[in-house]
Amino acid sequence: MDGKNRKDVYPGLEVEIILKKDQRTGKLTRGIVANLLTSSAFHSRGIKVRLEDGQVGRVAEIIED
Repeated sequence: MDGKNRKDVYPGLEVEIILKKDQRTGKLTRGIVANLLTSSAFHSRGIKVRLEDGQVGRVAEIIED
């Protein structure tokens, strides 16, 4: 599932994000969502989040268990 809808993303969720510095390469970083930084209900490039380790990026993929 992609992370373009805010209702699908919440704190504690495991996700893969694209960091600003990795936008050209598309390298994904996995982590746990600490808080959501995008206030709109939908964003075409992914909802921006802060991970528990402090990294900020846009959700590319939601990890399903």
